Amino acid sequence: MAVLKTILTIIFIIISIALTVIVLMQEGKQQGLGSIGGMADTYWGRNKGRSMEGVMVKATTVMVILFMVISAVLCIGSFK
Repeated sequence: MAVLKTILTIIFIIISIALTVIVLMQEGKQQGLGSIGGMADTYWGRNKGRSMEGVMVKATTVMVILFMVISAVLCIGSFK
């Protein structure tokens, strides 16, 4: 059981660092003045899921879910 806790802790630390890096690499959600004039509906705005930004948003979602699951498992395991 101690080996599993050690492995999960190492994975948890790696996910924490990766999540921090991914969040810092993302751009802000501000659209600037282009959205006032109706310029927000461009090619890049419609195909955001296939761009690098879309991939980073999906990676952030997966990392947050893994972070929460592993932290819950480590918390439950610490009470025994």
